[in-house]
Amino acid sequence: MQTLSLYTYFRSSAAFRVRIALNLKGLAYESKYIHLLKNGGQEKSAEYEQLNSQKLIPCFADGDHVISQSLAIIEYLNEKYPEPELLPEDLHMRAQVRSLALSIACDIHPLNNLRVLQYLDNKLGVDERKRIQWMQHWIAEGFSAIETQLHKLDSWDYCFSSHVSMADLVLIPQVYNAMRYACDMRSYPRIHQIYQHCMQQAEFVTASPEEQADCDI
Repeated sequence: MQTLSLYTYFRSSAAFRVRIALNLKGLAYESKYIHLLKNGGQEKSAEYEQLNSQKLIPCFADGDHVISQSLAIIEYLNEKYPEPELLPEDLHMRAQVRSLALSIACDIHPLNNLRVLQYLDNKLGVDERKRIQWMQHWIAEGFSAIETQLHKLDSWDYCFSSHVSMADLVLIPQVYNAMRYACDMRSYPRIHQIYQHCMQQAEFVTASPEEQADCDI
């Protein structure tokens, strides 16, 4: 069997998503740690750029096959290792799962990831208080819409059914970030309920930032 490798950083919510997927699939993999703060950001090294020209985390290698972008990695794992299935069989529900996952990965997360915050700080001179306000604003905008979407569905332990889906893999790391930056989760009871349920599952817990070997909190 080819070696599976994940280029990861403990605080990367995108890498967090993939770690959950790997755990749910029961796959053994090698973690290759890329620290986003040390040495000016290890993802900017020439060696890593050869692997991933975007210079972003995560990056996944299945033998000689290299994949970037967390959702692409998750879908690859789901197709190659079908159990447990992370996308519903129903066409319309599958589209809804992807829609929620993409609303976080494309609309919320890019506005509060490290390189954006560093640009606000280093290039625009935005102080810490305003950076936190920036993050809280965009998370609140996104979570308000997601909360409304989830309330239209039956109440389940997970986003879309009684089984975990890709939507949960993307939601939980974003909630973790929201709580880290003191977002008031009382405004999002369904989201918080799903987070609490997921974070009782071993696959989510062992994927969390504090459980990673490179954690330096």
